[in-house]
Amino acid sequence: MPPPVAAEVTRRKEQRAAAPAARQRAARDHTAGMITALGFDADDTLWHNETIFEEYHRRFQALLARYHDPQTVERALFATEMRNLELFGYGVKSFTLSAIETAIELTQGSIPADELRALLQMGKTMLAHPVELLDGVAETVAALAIQYPLFVITKGDLHHQERKFNRSGLAPHFAEIEIVSEKDARTYARILQHHGLTPGGFLMVGNSLRSDILPVIEIGGHAAHVPYPITWEAEQAAPPPAECGRFHALHHIRELPALVARLNGAGAR
Repeated sequence: MPPPVAAEVTRRKEQRAAAPAARQRAARDHTAGMITALGFDADDTLWHNETIFEEYHRRFQALLARYHDPQTVERALFATEMRNLELFGYGVKSFTLSAIETAIELTQGSIPADELRALLQMGKTMLAHPVELLDGVAETVAALAIQYPLFVITKGDLHHQERKFNRSGLAPHFAEIEIVSEKDARTYARILQHHGLTPGGFLMVGNSLRSDILPVIEIGGHAAHVPYPITWEAEQAAPPPAECGRFHALHHIRELPALVARLNGAGAR
């Protein structure tokens, strides 16, 4: 359950009060060539997400099976999602609206109201789904938070992502959560500047090459890729060239503390 409002407000005030010291420490350590702060993607990096969407996709295909084959349904849904991104952004609410629009289009408006209602209910079920941390996340985050300021940098619906963050049990370990409309190089540069961090001392951790890795590499930061078994088509991308030196491929998030120790021990840049 999310913490009481008063306790959450107090925690946020304490985090803001501690932020200047964390920034001063980060600036000092950066002069010694150190990783000073870490950012974490949320969905499919800290907790499961894409498996929930995968189940919705199966149910969506089953609902429209008498109209079209699964491949046609999937292609149409993805095209609708991409068309609506600029208006709706990312997240369950956007996905649900796109699914309803796709169902209307694929049935030429003949889909019954009760089936549209079923799609809406599936979306609500996804929003209410319990937060399930990935294996190794709780202990890894707790260990790193002792030495480094940690940030969640995620895109998606503001209300839903805040609810998941508060229900995850991870909030006490993070200095801040940044929920953004897009994760590109300019967004990361703005966030780092806001928190008084430099790209060379920052390590981003995530499962998406497109959103978590490539933009951070572009601005001169380090990025650790921890793959998830399922990757949404829109998030797929080729990894950066091996010679870049700031891309770190991990098999499991438990490898992260050793990576940070190795980078700091070598003063790598």
